[in-house]
Amino acid sequence: MSRARWRSARLFAPLLTAVIALPLSAPAAAAEAAGPPQRPVFTGGEAQPVFDPDDVVRENLWVRAPVDSDRDGADDEVHVRVVRPADTEQGLRVPVVYTASPYFSGGNDVQNHDVDVELYVPRAEMTSRYEDYLLSRGFAVVYAESLGSGASTGCPTTGGENETIGAKSVVDWLNGRAPARTGGGDPVRADWTTGRTAMMGVSYNGTLPNAVAGTGVEGLETIVPIAAISEWYDYYRENGAVVAPGGYQGEDADVLAEYVYTRQDREICRPVIDELAREQDRVTGDDSEFWQQRSYLDDAENVNASVLAVHGLSDWNVTLSQTARWYEALAEHGVERKIWLHQFAHTDPYGVRKEEWLRTLNRWFSHYLYDVDNGVETEPRATIQREDETWHDEADWPAAGADDAELHLRPGGDGIGGLSPDGAARGRPVTEELTDDASKTVEQLVDADTSPHRLRYTTEAVTEPVRLSGTPSVDLRMRFDRPAANVTGVLVDRAPDGTSHVVTRGWADPQNRHDRASTRPIRPGQPYRLSFDLQPQDYVVDEGHRLEFVVLSSDRDFTLRPRPGTGVAVDVKHSSVTVPIVGGDGAMR
Repeated sequence: MSRARWRSARLFAPLLTAVIALPLSAPAAAAEAAGPPQRPVFTGGEAQPVFDPDDVVRENLWVRAPVDSDRDGADDEVHVRVVRPADTEQGLRVPVVYTASPYFSGGNDVQNHDVDVELYVPRAEMTSRYEDYLLSRGFAVVYAESLGSGASTGCPTTGGENETIGAKSVVDWLNGRAPARTGGGDPVRADWTTGRTAMMGVSYNGTLPNAVAGTGVEGLETIVPIAAISEWYDYYRENGAVVAPGGYQGEDADVLAEYVYTRQDREICRPVIDELAREQDRVTGDDSEFWQQRSYLDDAENVNASVLAVHGLSDWNVTLSQTARWYEALAEHGVERKIWLHQFAHTDPYGVRKEEWLRTLNRWFSHYLYDVDNGVETEPRATIQREDETWHDEADWPAAGADDAELHLRPGGDGIGGLSPDGAARGRPVTEELTDDASKTVEQLVDADTSPHRLRYTTEAVTEPVRLSGTPSVDLRMRFDRPAANVTGVLVDRAPDGTSHVVTRGWADPQNRHDRASTRPIRPGQPYRLSFDLQPQDYVVDEGHRLEFVVLSSDRDFTLRPRPGTGVAVDVKHSSVTVPIVGGDGAMR
């Protein structure tokens, strides 16, 4: 019978409605001290609810079956889950209602092979747009293919320690500490270099410099990580939620490893990539040792190289938190640093402000690689491009004077509720509800005048420009009608003509409300407090505009997309959003 027909034919045997002769075994001495167990009670021939359904013993076990259906040379085992009244620990004996099913773990999406694919294209050459510029100014240029890619051996592990070691070995070779060979097997030394080395790149190519700098390797004098990752967990997860980089829904560590696995031997790394797929955990979204091994934040204390960090304020592939947290960690350990923030997306400043960028890069490399005393290390640490594409140098980032402004929700969120710096509203509690629908994008929900799928709250129009600089956070009191849900928070700039711009957003799994590394069940109907950060940002809300906060469940472009229908309720009077504003509360008033 087909799987579809089996699904439509799931039947259960009738349940017994009476229990006769319930024999009890002799209780142990400890059980006697605890008192006799509760006995079943029957009224009108029906068992009555006299046991606490939360007071139970749960057990997982595997039952051996005398068959070897997987042909591994051992008998199969049946996974069994037992849930029994706690009174059975005191000698009570009870009957069992047993259900066997192949559906307890859900089902897989079964797809045919994709034929809508691009044709083969030869690999790109090892070069960069900076090559001629640097060579012409007295700098050598070195390229290296990461482990598992191109002509390198080894396996790609999406930020694993082996990739860091592979990239670091080139710095070691440049400093005479690692051997190398030619294609013919002859040894070769880098006797042409001072050993003073910089690393630079965009995205993954900028992430490896972060990783290598975290080893404290001698000879690495400076790095220029552009749109780079400092913690892989926050690239594919967020506060316990499984998320995706913008534009790449469904990507994860295993997919990226598969993508960059371009070495000639296409089978040797299969076990490694299969292990990635298992350990990345797309089920719970929890932080784990797998992800901790792919975080460089704790290694900031080892960084000896100076850092020129660059990021786009509109980058939703590698989000700004990656550079913001790295920059903060470097500051805590006194690392010489500078930050460039531009208005564009996942790119470097070469095409944004080419002349000034190349001048900065030149002066940076000249100072840290040639010891030129040009004062670059004493200049303002932050260079920021504003919304009108003008550039501004500032002492540091976030902006001086940025202070938290706590904005409290006001009723009316199914249409447009209020958002006020004047403290929590008084009076009776107000609960407002939304229903999850992952088929709707954030932009669609933000612009809807009314919607059952989001709650929307707005400030009064600001009377002068208000600058957000840093990391906003939300503090929500919520209930859910299902045992699992996504939660998404969005900050929006609303213009006088009604048009909108998403300033920033963030995601969380309420099952990870206490710790991103630990899933704790949520009980439908029970209230929970959920606090989490949105993505950092630097943004100016113009005069006459309003700042809005929108709450929804699934974010179609970033989170997992469960079937529509999950109900989410927000306790309006006990929920707020905190925004880092230059001037703090006073500026919002």
